[in-house]
Amino acid sequence: MPELLKNRYNDESLRALALSINTVYPPFQVDDFVNGIMDETWDGLELKARMRQITINLGRYLPDDYEQALGVIDKIVAGYPEGFNDFTLMCFPDFVEVYGQEERHWNLSMAALERYTSSSSSEFAVRPFIINHEERMMRQMAAWARHGNEHVRRLASEGCRPQLPWGQVLGSFKKDPSPVLGILEQLKADPSPYVRKSVANNLNDISKTHPDLVAKIARDWYGKNSHTDWIVKHGCRTLLKKGNRDVLDILGFADAGCVDVDGFALGAASASIGKEMTFSFNIEAKKAARVR
Repeated sequence: MPELLKNRYNDESLRALALSINTVYPPFQVDDFVNGIMDETWDGLELKARMRQITINLGRYLPDDYEQALGVIDKIVAGYPEGFNDFTLMCFPDFVEVYGQEERHWNLSMAALERYTSSSSSEFAVRPFIINHEERMMRQMAAWARHGNEHVRRLASEGCRPQLPWGQVLGSFKKDPSPVLGILEQLKADPSPYVRKSVANNLNDISKTHPDLVAKIARDWYGKNSHTDWIVKHGCRTLLKKGNRDVLDILGFADAGCVDVDGFALGAASASIGKEMTFSFNIEAKKAARVR
């Protein structure tokens, strides 16, 4: 079984982080920082809660001045090689989320989120900014969608997903996703698979509450660009699983009326979690057909 992401925050990784901070900011208290994080509550904390515990302790031991604290973090991030990306460094964007939401910090925070997303991801940290300043933040996201760095362009899409796993739900976008659509339109043929996957996941989020809208987008987008075609297929995966007739037609699947399915049988009357169960059925096509 893969290691739980939350377990990548451990004594070894936290101490390595603390030592790297101490190298560029000698007043940083390494032992106090680590001990303050791994207290009696630590074992019971899940991923986001562990990240936040790290952030709060960064706030205790970095300079009190927000701009100076970012300066220390900038030196840490600058020390990593080009292309370095580590999920555990999401505590840096989280620091911006916790300490940088005041109006006077806006420009500093936007620039920091842009810088830090390449070495981890700022996808969680942007969400409170969207919730509290939707129009202003979505203008920023639109600017990021045109950025030369794929990590920043991905942030533009991933950060405004209505139902990002582990992230705050963007209730206004669940209700009305129209502010998101311009971002997706901008990125629908992006040359980076990393960005395109995010666009597809955003589209899939929208499909859960607005299936007709996503079916319309799929019809408008499909068949014009191979990159966009992949996004449509992946972004419509929930609708495909539900047998959405419009999406099936768009993707070229034949009408199921030419196919008979019968003889369904279960290998047992009941099943238990973790155990195996067999089932079978017969499929007969009356003519050649592309089906799912």
